[in-house]
Amino acid sequence: MTRSGSKSSSQAHRRLDSFDRAILRIVQQDARTPQRRIAEAVNLSAAAVQRRIAAMEAAGVIARNVALVDPVALGQDVTSIVQVTLCDERASTVDAAKALFRARSEVQQCYYVTGGISFVLVIVTSDMRAYEALTRELFAENECIASYASLIALDRVKVDTGIVIPLAG
Repeated sequence: MTRSGSKSSSQAHRRLDSFDRAILRIVQQDARTPQRRIAEAVNLSAAAVQRRIAAMEAAGVIARNVALVDPVALGQDVTSIVQVTLCDERASTVDAAKALFRARSEVQQCYYVTGGISFVLVIVTSDMRAYEALTRELFAENECIASYASLIALDRVKVDTGIVIPLAG
């Protein structure tokens, strides 16, 4: 398992051929694209596309198929980027913080990072009152947290989950 918990490995990465990469480019844009349309686009049969997608899912290359929801459409109007510094970097402290952040649905993304801070989180809440309550619970009243700094997003300029898929591996 990698740090993010997926099953992908460098071995799985090396096995991707040009057909797999072409399929990934398509499903990354819209996972609901019919397999026959993918097959036509990459010059394979629909059955071959189905087998390749299943193999990439089994290998962890395709981690999940999800719908991207606009948070504002659901009244989740506040997006914040939070830098968190732990009191220490012992494994038990880091693991406890990871578990805490994973468990909260408001924490949309969480990265354990280098550079003088411990974590960078992307948090989505309904309003500033909800955000304040969350920060008190997660950070201000948590003795493992040395400090935190919030950046409140004024505009969602670009939000994407796609990654660049190289032509060759």
